[in-house]
Amino acid sequence: MSETKIEKILVIDDHELVISGTIDILQKHYFQAEIITAQTVQDAEKQIENFSPDVIVMDLSIPEQTGEVARTDLGIQLLRKILKKYPEINLVVQSAHARTLVRIKQEIDSHKGGFTVADKSLSRQEMLARVNWALQGLTHTKDIKSIQAGLEFKPEWLKVLELAFQEGLQDKAIADRLNVSERMVRHYWNKVQDALNVYPEEGKNIRIQTEMRAREEGLID
Repeated sequence: MSETKIEKILVIDDHELVISGTIDILQKHYFQAEIITAQTVQDAEKQIENFSPDVIVMDLSIPEQTGEVARTDLGIQLLRKILKKYPEINLVVQSAHARTLVRIKQEIDSHKGGFTVADKSLSRQEMLARVNWALQGLTHTKDIKSIQAGLEFKPEWLKVLELAFQEGLQDKAIADRLNVSERMVRHYWNKVQDALNVYPEEGKNIRIQTEMRAREEGLID
């Protein structure tokens, strides 16, 4: 693994043991780098703005602020903000929930900085390789089945899944929330089911099958 110059690293994770382990790995390889941490979305946003890191190593399941519950959707929202505001920053997603990155595939594909994925089960050497690739401006997401397979969802399709399966809304209420007709909501369902390869089967509830597939693909928590 070739050496890449690095001065500042930001580690975002809400588990102190994970942070300590990640810092230990990074310090032994990038011993001259300054490493800071953030455990919440609010802290992370402040640290990025003030610290201007060369690379961010982040988990996706984090709380909005101290004392609140860590949620994957909050990490995805934070990552989306980072990609938009800092289009050339280097990122390493170190998470057991990496499959959920399919929700922002288009943003990842258009990102100008390095972007790699490091499952928490990877070895020390493999994790360092992901950091080094990101610093070189490379994109490495082939470990994520959904992204590698080219699964793409429009924002309105994802919103239908969220409203139906995370808020428990029926189609009429979904239509009201999205300010569209019920017919359009049914159109969205058809698109979602087609993308997930879910089709009517005798004796099976297609909505339940859709929910199961959506969770498998990381589209909803």
